[in-house]
Amino acid sequence: MNIASRWFDRARVTDEITLLWEPHVIPFFRCNIWHVRGRDRDLLIDTGTGIGGLRTAAADLLQKAVTAVATHVHADHIGGHYEFQDCIVHRAEAAGLQEPTERHTLIGEDFDPTDLSRFSVPGYAFTVEPMITAVPFAGYDLRSYRVRPAPVTRVVDEGDIVDLGNRHFEVLHLPGHSPGSIGLWEKSTGTLFSGDSIYDGPLIDEFPSSSICDYVRTMQRLRDLPVTVVHAGHEPSFGRERLRVLIDAYLSRRGAAG
Repeated sequence: MNIASRWFDRARVTDEITLLWEPHVIPFFRCNIWHVRGRDRDLLIDTGTGIGGLRTAAADLLQKAVTAVATHVHADHIGGHYEFQDCIVHRAEAAGLQEPTERHTLIGEDFDPTDLSRFSVPGYAFTVEPMITAVPFAGYDLRSYRVRPAPVTRVVDEGDIVDLGNRHFEVLHLPGHSPGSIGLWEKSTGTLFSGDSIYDGPLIDEFPSSSICDYVRTMQRLRDLPVTVVHAGHEPSFGRERLRVLIDAYLSRRGAAG
């Protein structure tokens, strides 16, 4: 397997928001990592797999104290949290950040066949092939991969505020994909960081900890949110019209469950 010349790519979205991602991770396991620059402190919303060093790769962006937010505690979103001393997570999933329970490696054949069938959704190929297409350094052992424990400095719930000084994000509890899934909502700009509660791709609602009924209620709630832009946990960002299209498609398929 090739050695990656760099582990992270990035794109500047606005003067205050930068998207980072791991190009050598297969799409199913590759999340969006959002850096938000604030007056008093910065946010990292999700941190990727933890395969490469995020703090080093983003050192030029991280000029202030940094808070790492976990929109939920699936491995593709919290792998790099251990690098940061200040971490936020919903109270329902705090234990999963402190003591991660996912034990899979980066090789598909090491997964339980039942899990493989859950992960194989239209649009996201997931097979027994490795979950990365390059390694971060020579000699990297794909079977050595583990999600490392991270500190929990603040547990949050519905309505709590994450304050950057000049930007204030309200915590929205958005269960369905997982029990403690959250979004960060900035009403003044219509900006929603949605995690995996909604993104422009095949939504996954059949994990053991997922709830379709909760997902339906989350979708119904988000449909009326006056968003300008959604920065999601996967796939490109989108606006309010696309949000409603995605939600209506989900409710058409799953709405009876609510």
